Amino acid sequence: MQTDYLLAPLIDVARQAGDAIMGVYQEMLIDDGIQADIKQDGSPVTRADQAAEDLILPVLKLVAPEVTVISEENASSHVIRAPERFFLVDPLDGTKEFLKKDGKGSFTVNIALIDNGVPVLGVVYAPALGRIFYGNENGAFEENAQGCVRLNPRDVPATGPVAVASVSHRDELTNEWLKQQQIDHTVAIGSSLKFCLLAAGEADVYPRFGPTMEWDTGAGDAVLRAAGGQVNLPEGGAFPYGKAEYRNGAFIAVGRYSVK
Repeated sequence: MQTDYLLAPLIDVARQAGDAIMGVYQEMLIDDGIQADIKQDGSPVTRADQAAEDLILPVLKLVAPEVTVISEENASSHVIRAPERFFLVDPLDGTKEFLKKDGKGSFTVNIALIDNGVPVLGVVYAPALGRIFYGNENGAFEENAQGCVRLNPRDVPATGPVAVASVSHRDELTNEWLKQQQIDHTVAIGSSLKFCLLAAGEADVYPRFGPTMEWDTGAGDAVLRAAGGQVNLPEGGAFPYGKAEYRNGAFIAVGRYSVK
C-alpha cells in the first residue's frame, strides 16, 4: 500500500509530541518531586506519556479516520481484535529511561502503521538526541541536525558483530543466545532506538527474549525493514503483528547479520 501521504503529518506530530515530552523532562531536571504513576501491568506512566498521546491521536484521526488506533495509554484499545490495518502508538517508549534522567536520551515517540500483519510505515523520534527515523515502501531515512540521510544496515565488521540489548529488561535467555552466537560486544540502550541503530548501520543484531508489546516494536521494526533489515522469530519465520492482546513473543532483529 502507498503510505507517503501519511509521512509528513506523522513526522510533524512526532516532533510535537517530542517537544511536549522534553518540556516535562526539563521540569523533572529541576523538580525531583515529579514522579510516575504505576499502571496495572506494573509499568510506569508520566504526564509526558499522556501529553504526547493527546497530540498524536487527533492527528491520526484527521489523516486516516478509517484506520483503528491501538495505543499503549488507551487500555480500551488493547481488547480490540486486530483489524487488517491499524496504527500502533507508543507516545513515550522507554519511560524507565526517561525517568532515570541520565542524559543518554534513550526514549522515543513511536508511531507505526500495520497492514496485514506487517509494519509498513514507522516513525521513531528520539527528542533528547534530536534524531528522527522513518521508513515506508520508499526506504528508510534519518533526519538530524546534519540533514537527512538514507539508512542502510552495514556489513558485519571484521572485528565482529555488535549486538544491542535492553537496558531495563536484559535477561539470561538473551545472554545465552549471545554466547551461542559468540557475540562479545554489546551496547545497552533503551526503547525502539535498538531497531534504528541496526537500520543506521551502528550495530548488527538485536535479540529479544523478554516481554514486549507491539506498540514497543512496530515503528522501529518498520524502519528496520524499510532499510533492508529483518525481524524474525528465533526459530525462523516472519515476526507477525495483530497478535492476541498485542503481546509479542521473542524475536531476533538483524541488519545484515546472519544468525548461526
